[in-house]
This record gives sequence, structure tokens and C-alpha cells, in this order.
Amino acid sequence: MLPTPTHRTIDALWRMESGRIIAGVARLVRDVGLAEELAHDALVAALEQWPTQGVPEQPGAWLMTTARRRAIDWLRRRKLQQRKHEELSYHWDEADADTENISDETIEDSLLRLIFTTCHPALPTDSRVALTLKLLAGLTTGEIARAFLSTEPTIAQRIVRAKRTLADENIPFEVPQGEEQHERLASVLEVIYLLFNEGYAATTGDDLIRPALCEEAQRLGRILAELMPREAEVQGLIALLELQASRLKTRTNAQGEPVLLMDQNRARWDQLLIRRGLEALARGKALQQSPGIYLLQAEIAACHARARTPGETDWKQIAAYYDILLEVYPSPIVALNRAVAIGMAYGPQVALPLVEELEKEPLLAGFHLVASVRGDLLEKLHRFPEASLAYEQAASQTRNEKERQQLLQRAKTCTNRFNASTDQKIS
Repeated sequence: MLPTPTHRTIDALWRMESGRIIAGVARLVRDVGLAEELAHDALVAALEQWPTQGVPEQPGAWLMTTARRRAIDWLRRRKLQQRKHEELSYHWDEADADTENISDETIEDSLLRLIFTTCHPALPTDSRVALTLKLLAGLTTGEIARAFLSTEPTIAQRIVRAKRTLADENIPFEVPQGEEQHERLASVLEVIYLLFNEGYAATTGDDLIRPALCEEAQRLGRILAELMPREAEVQGLIALLELQASRLKTRTNAQGEPVLLMDQNRARWDQLLIRRGLEALARGKALQQSPGIYLLQAEIAACHARARTPGETDWKQIAAYYDILLEVYPSPIVALNRAVAIGMAYGPQVALPLVEELEKEPLLAGFHLVASVRGDLLEKLHRFPEASLAYEQAASQTRNEKERQQLLQRAKTCTNRFNASTDQKIS
């Protein structure tokens, strides 16, 4: 049966509001898994009633109230101890009130609690990402599985285990305070950034980018930025996401093949996202004098965004930001990116030794971008046979088909250039 306009409305609404609804219910029952079930009960009620009775004037509030009443019914049936009865009385009154009495502040507080719960460091990273997409983004298990090229049973088991861990570990449904909030916030930001990166540069599959994942990460980042406007790194993260997303449409050509940053059509970069990113960056810098990893990366992204042509890119400034970033966040990936920036700012002969040194780094063993960067530097130095071999090595290491094809093409180009130069010398 084809979906009706009402069904499409419900689907879109659920995608937008499910996180808030689950968060509002979880605030009552203190169990994320149960809250999801009760919220789905409200969704089922909407699917049953709205096609015949019409969509209510405030559909989001209708779903919220229905779900909260399901929660109250559940609490009542369970006949919890006296403390729960007191909560029941309080919450019943609250839920039974007009929907306008459910304050935005209460909903936002619940939503923030849900974000911190689904991104709890007690969960493995892949579970945090899957649970966040399920509960906060409203994606189905099948949609998450397709996004990560996995199977529905695998994702379903991952989500079930995550909810069981939250229950078994008795992880409180709350926003941590003090130093713990700072530590837990890092986990939240990591999940959102991982989600975005998987969409921006897919690690597996036939497509280089998955825009839907980027959009979900941006949506979650914007929500978090609204809920925590005084956190500089939150502003830094959303700035970084907006600025990088501004280039998303130009990262591939019509055939889905990768387009290098320096070859992208900058006229097609999304100026609205650039403006939003620069504004968020300014807010973050105003909050914190010593920038963290997300503000620094946003600064680098801003350097690219401000350059109207590739030639205007301030690579020396970018290299300087990477120097600071490497101090703040010593990572071989950052070191590799710094080498790229140094190569652009001071020449490939300066950067090549840095990359060759990084090839000895165990954490980068088998990481295709190391060989890819070395190939690029060697190509610029006109050492074409070595560059060709490096590209071929990188092609054998990547798990993304589009990227593999591009690397093989670059290897072939280097070989052709070497052959052409040899022929020229002979003639």
C-alpha cells in the first residue's frame, strides 16, 4: 500500500520529534529502552487515529502527551513503591495538563539528558552511534543498517546490547555536572563528529559520501549547540560541521567520483552553511581563549571557506593551526594532516620526510591516506614511478570503491607521465 500524505506527515514528524518525545518519557520512567517502547505506542496511536480523525493542530505536542500518558499508565500498573506513587501523582498532574504547560525548558532538559545517556562512554563507540541515531534521530534499524552498510540483525543486536548495558550499569538519566560533564561532553561530541565523518568520507562501500549521515550529525550538533550555548567546543563542533558540509556537493562529480579540494568548484560551496559556520566559530572563540580540538579544526576549515580561489588559501596559517592542534591533541592523523599543510605551504620536499617518518607509526599501519599523501608529494616532485607505486599501495588499502578507482587512475597518470618524459628524452 502506498503511503498517504498523512502517513508521510507522521513519518517526517517522527523523524523530527522522536528524540524529544523519548527524552520526555525517559525523564518519567528513567529507562531509555522503556521510554522508546512507550514513545512508539504513541506513534502507533497516531498511525491509527490521524488518517481518519485528521492531524491535530499541534501534532508534536499530541505525541508527547500521549507518550507521557502511556508512561503514567505503565507506572500505575506496576504499582511502584510509595516514592513512585508520589512521583506518579506529580507526573500525572503534569501529563494531564494542557500540552502548553509542558515547558520548553523541561523538554530541552530531558533532551539533553537523553543525548548524554545515549553517548555514555560505558557503551562501545559503534553502540553509541547506533543508539543515538535510533533514539535521537528517529532512524529505523533498517535505515541505520543501510547507512553503515551493515545488516539489520547486527544493528538491532547492537542497540539491544546498548540499552541492556545502560540498564545493567544503572546509568542515571541525567546531565552530569562539574568535571564529569566536561569528560562526558567529549564523548557526546565524539559521537556526533564520527557520525559526520562517516557521511563525509565513507570508510566502506561504493559511494564516497553519504549526505544523510552528515545531515543527521548537523541536526544533532545544532540541537546540542542550542542546549549548551556557553560551551565553546560545542560551538566549535557545529562550526566545523557547517563549514565542512558547505563543500559536500562538490566533493564528487556527476559520476560520484572524488574531486580533490583544490579542484572543487568553489562557486558551488554553500554560502549559507559557510556563514552559519563562521558565526558559530566566532561564538566559540568569544567563549574560550585557548581553543580546543574542534575550534582549532573549525579555524582550519574557515581558512578554506574564506579563500575564493585555491591560490588564495593561507596554507601557512593552516600549518600554524595544525602545529597548535598537534600540541592539544597529539595524534598521528593530525600529524599527517599537518604534513599535508606544510607541503602546501613550504613545498613537497619539506613535507616528504615528515610523511616517511609517519609510515613507521604503528597506529597508521595500513591506513591508505599515508601512502596517498606520499604519492601526491612524490608526484609533485616529479618522481613518477615512486608516486605510482605509492598510489597503488593506497588503492590496495582503501575499502571505498570510488576512492580506490581514483587512486588507481592517479597511479596510471604518473606512469604515463614518466613514459612520456622518457620518450621525449629518447627522441
